[in-house]
Amino acid sequence: MAVTVPFDLAYECEVKAGIAEVFAVLSHVPTSASFFPKVDKLVDLGEDTYRWELQKVGTAQVNIQTIYAAKYRCDPKRHTVIWTAVKGQGNAQVNGSWTLTRKPHSTHLLLKIDGEIVVPLPALMKLIVVPIATNENEKLIEKYLANLAHRFGGEV
Repeated sequence: MAVTVPFDLAYECEVKAGIAEVFAVLSHVPTSASFFPKVDKLVDLGEDTYRWELQKVGTAQVNIQTIYAAKYRCDPKRHTVIWTAVKGQGNAQVNGSWTLTRKPHSTHLLLKIDGEIVVPLPALMKLIVVPIATNENEKLIEKYLANLAHRFGGEV
């Protein structure tokens, strides 16, 4: 038995760094991943595909470890980074994109992420697991954005 936790998130911020610097960091997956909290391993599967293995969260009795793989496409002309889920890798499917917009003295970042995490727990626990998993996921992404904003000299 398992509980499926869907998510569909969007975040925006504006940082002080120029678009070339921001794109260089976000389009290089290992560099970008170094700012994401609780990454246990990032495995290069070749052909711009990476498997993310996050640290376990929760208690000793009940915990969740998110593992997923995604294929990345970067477009330096459009300033986009797009990733699509790779089936059969881990317990999650994660799709997303970064869209960068040049501003006179800053860069606007738009992050969109959607997918689902499958947690191997009885369906009876759905009412407990879904809010906890959703909250944890949102906290990780918000910390990731804060880490990136710090890297890029802060938010505007």
